[in-house]
Amino acid sequence: MKKTNSSNQEPEKKTRARRHNEPVINRILSWFVPKRGKKLRTNRYMFHTSLLVVLLFLALIGYIVKFTINDAPDIITSPYNKRTTALSERILRGSIKSANDKVLAESSEDEDGDVHREYPYEEMFAHVVGYATHGKAGLESAFNYELLTSHVDLMTQLQNGISGKKSTGDTLVTTLDTRLQKAAYYALEDYRGAIVAIEPKTGKVRAMVSKPDFDPNELDDIWEEINSDEDNSCLLNRCTQGLYPPGSTYKLLTALEYMEENKNSYEDFEYECTGDTIVDSVHISCYEDEVHGTVDLDTAFAESCNTAFVTLGSTLNLKKFAELNEKCLFDQRIPFDLSVKKSRFDLDERSEKSEVPQTVIGQGNTLMTPFHNALLMCATANDGVLMKPYLVEKIESADGVTVKETESEEYKTLMNAEDAKKLQKMLRDVVTDGTGHALDTDEYTVAGKTGTAENEKEKAHSWFFGYSNVDDPDLVVCVVVENTGAGSKYAAPIAKQIFDSYYNNEMDELYR
Repeated sequence: MKKTNSSNQEPEKKTRARRHNEPVINRILSWFVPKRGKKLRTNRYMFHTSLLVVLLFLALIGYIVKFTINDAPDIITSPYNKRTTALSERILRGSIKSANDKVLAESSEDEDGDVHREYPYEEMFAHVVGYATHGKAGLESAFNYELLTSHVDLMTQLQNGISGKKSTGDTLVTTLDTRLQKAAYYALEDYRGAIVAIEPKTGKVRAMVSKPDFDPNELDDIWEEINSDEDNSCLLNRCTQGLYPPGSTYKLLTALEYMEENKNSYEDFEYECTGDTIVDSVHISCYEDEVHGTVDLDTAFAESCNTAFVTLGSTLNLKKFAELNEKCLFDQRIPFDLSVKKSRFDLDERSEKSEVPQTVIGQGNTLMTPFHNALLMCATANDGVLMKPYLVEKIESADGVTVKETESEEYKTLMNAEDAKKLQKMLRDVVTDGTGHALDTDEYTVAGKTGTAENEKEKAHSWFFGYSNVDDPDLVVCVVVENTGAGSKYAAPIAKQIFDSYYNNEMDELYR
């Protein structure tokens, strides 16, 4: 009988023990690495090469997914995309219409085959609709591909192809209303500034006006002049691209932060306004050194008391305050059919105390677009919930068939409903008992806030933002008028003209 050599069994047991104690990942990798004596070096190279190929393949898949989701829309709408140029050779650019079925832009082709783009409302929709020559801007740029895509029936496209006739591109049906746009356009008169009107419950943008403006029908004749005129910047859409210090409209966020940090005691706030004060070595005065006397939080907000707000603002937790501003879309990309410049808020827990007094009253380094400010008011009016804003209601083929339709959807909750309700009351007090009294009327109700953003060299920018029908908000209006003066004197009366137009007999069931 053959005897087992115990000395040979010991190494085998130790080897098994070592393998049992090896990390799992090492044991898995060992399955792919061949044992010694079986062309180890060659197989190792093959394994590494295969692994590299797999990793490159996964990276390629990841890039394709990223491109499809993030980059493709920008590439498609880019004016440098040669495919859209090729499309224009066989597609007649589609029309752009208002919500009340008025043509805002359309193309025609003459007997010589030359295409002409016409804008019936001339300057009135210049920035929001844009232009399609000398580059592209506005909706003409953002929906360039859609306007050069035709969804008319295939038989018609086939017949057009055979005859050499262009098929007509799809039609953009916007959320804009010509009557409200007209009211906003003429209310702003010859001032520089911007007006935005949005339905807070749906996110539909009903009007968007920016001045100075231009006539897109005359671009061939005026392009060199307006493109080089840096003083007026009339090509700039001030609604979405203009950055302004928000002035006292920003007190909405300062008040919100103070209430959140002092849930059980903010109603006890009391301050004696003497017209000016010094906080953290910074001298602050109320507008035109007005003395408000004894004020609580509501009265300080209604009367826009700077000294009261810098006093309560100096107690805020700067880290939490910065988080609130980030939550409320500062330094954030705002999703919209047009590009929106990021608003700026620089304060955080590392900031100097001397930066706080100016910031909490909407001065300092804080800058906002009028569009962003309008969205902030939309969320407040809608119990804290911001609906995703949009300009295009639907896309139709030239023969009237709906290709794509936009549905209202919630974008983000900026504040809880309880705080929103409190702010709504404070905003109503501004109109009934404060600086927004120009909008106090028996015909409808308005809640809002005025703002006066001071400049070092010129007159202050005038602000108003608010909403109508306070019990069931219908429309948010945000107005900024450059270099004029107090918000109560300039922006608030302009906003009233827009609300008047909204509720008068000319407005049909579209707005009811």
